[in-house]
Amino acid sequence: MIKIVIADSNHIVRAGLNAIVANYPTLCAVGEAIEDNHLVDLTKNFQPDVVMLDFCAKGFTIDVVPRILRIFPRMKFVAITGEQSGVTIVNALRAGIQSYIKKDCDIHEIVDSINETARGGRFFCGQILEAIHREAIDISDIGIAEFNCEPVVISERELEVIKLIAEGYTNNEIAEKLFLSPHTINTHRKNIMAKLGVNNTAAIVMYAVKTQLVHPNRFLFSPVTA
Repeated sequence: MIKIVIADSNHIVRAGLNAIVANYPTLCAVGEAIEDNHLVDLTKNFQPDVVMLDFCAKGFTIDVVPRILRIFPRMKFVAITGEQSGVTIVNALRAGIQSYIKKDCDIHEIVDSINETARGGRFFCGQILEAIHREAIDISDIGIAEFNCEPVVISERELEVIKLIAEGYTNNEIAEKLFLSPHTINTHRKNIMAKLGVNNTAAIVMYAVKTQLVHPNRFLFSPVTA
């Protein structure tokens, strides 16, 4: 029997997940949390195998995950949220989330995520995998960092650097164009990668194309180097 705590401030979501779990004899919802402190108390009382958490719901933060893991290092978490950016997904994994699905996943994906996570594996629904691949996120290269649900803010200077990187300019060439030092450009590049949750130049180019900073046609005859 896999014991589950459902953590979401939305009553309808909790009721829906409870109804799904109730249809499977190997699953048992032992509690429902409506905010961070309530979730901590429930994990202490029931020590569930899996916590299903919308860390972006009202009353919750991603900080509750490492807070619980300090008490129960073996506890497993499945994030279940709405649409999120690659950066938010990365931050969740850094915090200690094992698996990630969306609220509009089908029932089989939800159940599979619980079973696979309880066994110690990772599970990502198709939509989350698509976001991971689209934004070139390497989940094996995720370290500890600060995390939150806030939108990513790219400065005007960083947008300039992203555009020039996407156009194929080197750090030294970008420095000359922007009248900055190569060291400053390298710092901007690192900050950009951290904000976007990526680790290579190709992913920065993908972001530039997706946000229409550059036109994709310019890459038809000029390969992008990583």
